[in-house]
Amino acid sequence: MDARDILIRPLVTEHSTDLMQDGKFVFVVDKRANKIQIADAVEEIFKVNVVAVNTINVKGKTKRRGRTVGTTAAYKKAIVKLEAGQTIEFFTP
Repeated sequence: MDARDILIRPLVTEHSTDLMQDGKFVFVVDKRANKIQIADAVEEIFKVNVVAVNTINVKGKTKRRGRTVGTTAAYKKAIVKLEAGQTIEFFTP
């Protein structure tokens, strides 16, 4: 799997913005990717050193639209912690 196939997109929320102060960045990643592959992909794309990776499988929510019932897509997110003093330029304003 290529590094660009593993990292789907950054996840920018209020909580993930607060985590940036601690050197942690949040990404939506491929469901089949493991922590080692995620760390290698972040290091390759952004040229930083990864200290730790935590992953979370997020289940899809049930949503209704009139009488039709469906679910939102499930996804996997990764919280990547970088070495002290390093940052990813993509996230800085």
